[in-house]
Amino acid sequence: MLRRCCFMLVILCLLGIVLPVAAQNASNTPDNQGYLIVRNVIITGNKKTRTAIILRELSTVPGDTIYLKDLAETLEERRKQLLNTSLFLNVTANVKNWDGDHADLVFDVWERWYTFAFPIFKLADRNFNQWWVEKNHSLDRVNIGVKGTQGNLTGRNDELNAGIQVGYTQRISFSYSVPYIDKRYRHGLGISFAYSRNREVNDSTDFNKQLFFRQDGFVRQLYNVGLTYSYRPGINTRHRVMLAYNYEKVVDSVAILNPDYLGGGRTKVNYLDLAYRMEYVKADSWQYPLKGLRIMGEIGKRGFAGLNDINDFRIRLNVAKYWQLASKTYLATGLRSMAKFGADQPYINRQAMGYGDDYLRGLEYFVVDGTSFAIVKTSLRQEVLSTRFRLPVVPKKFSTVPLRIFVKAYGDGGYSYSKFPGNGELNNRMLYSGGFGLDIVSFYDTCLRIEYSFNQLGQKGLFLHTSIDM
Repeated sequence: MLRRCCFMLVILCLLGIVLPVAAQNASNTPDNQGYLIVRNVIITGNKKTRTAIILRELSTVPGDTIYLKDLAETLEERRKQLLNTSLFLNVTANVKNWDGDHADLVFDVWERWYTFAFPIFKLADRNFNQWWVEKNHSLDRVNIGVKGTQGNLTGRNDELNAGIQVGYTQRISFSYSVPYIDKRYRHGLGISFAYSRNREVNDSTDFNKQLFFRQDGFVRQLYNVGLTYSYRPGINTRHRVMLAYNYEKVVDSVAILNPDYLGGGRTKVNYLDLAYRMEYVKADSWQYPLKGLRIMGEIGKRGFAGLNDINDFRIRLNVAKYWQLASKTYLATGLRSMAKFGADQPYINRQAMGYGDDYLRGLEYFVVDGTSFAIVKTSLRQEVLSTRFRLPVVPKKFSTVPLRIFVKAYGDGGYSYSKFPGNGELNNRMLYSGGFGLDIVSFYDTCLRIEYSFNQLGQKGLFLHTSIDM
């Protein structure tokens, strides 16, 4: 009995020694620990970009706690936050220097080329199909020139742009923007100037088609000077206040053909435009999002302080939501809308659907003028290819080109209100369209869309675009 008790006592003593040691060893093994505490956030690879600017884009700071079960997802989210700055070609994220429950997060960045001087070859028409089909791909409707861009000029993600072009529109432009001018990296400023002139002007609309007046001399001149103040309190939200002075002048013939072009038979107008815009983006990519949310809201006033030849008050709301339904299958739906108060607007201030990105896919050949509109778009995408290939001769750092291809089906609906619809058959009427196509996505924020669309008028055709659809 005594021997048995002594034996049990020895076993208990050994367990008392071994178990604490084992527990202590386990506590030093990252794989068995439930969390880590971020000791440092380290940035490597940046030669031009200031480290503080990069750290500003990360929502993880020293002292944060990350559960190990969330570690891989957290690192990927932070990596994408840096890619969304458009400063880098690639970013890698790692955990290094484990010591108990503390470790360093290390982000290695590959900086882009920031200096570009490239030729301008830009169509004067609203989209490729209008130029190719309706305007017989006339080279008289092409703008050519040169544009210089110096991105990340001082390492603060600031950008300087200057351009000069001839052709359909003769134009000179200059802009500079710096996202942060304060030590807390929240406040930014921007300035811009542009002057342009044309020998042709879209002076009216007939049956939802643009009509143009042309003569040998210049018929239209425009000046624009703008100031922008931005405030970005966090990663996902940015506020902007924009003030612009606008001046437009046309020849007498334009005012005679359409006295409503500038309103009241005028040949020149000048006005101030003040707008406040809020943007919220929480998505996996700001260039080609597949998961997340985008919101843009704006209120604006044209015409005040005695410079009020154009006078309106407007509200704009754009919303897009993105979901992943299954492996490589994605759904997106979006709203683009605007309400403009002051229905008696001159022709130049009645652009609604069909201009810029505010159009229904399948109705690219038409415009629907009005003072208010709403468009709903939905796309179902399936990724069919994700690969990389190398370019010859190009330096190794920049030679790898990512390529992703998506097949998609889509449907759009929209409505535009006009107090003076004239002979517009598409005004004040519910419109809808649909189709299927391909999205080809690569780096430097490029996207080529090849779409076969149809509309309620019984028309169908192949359309090309170079921007995302929502």
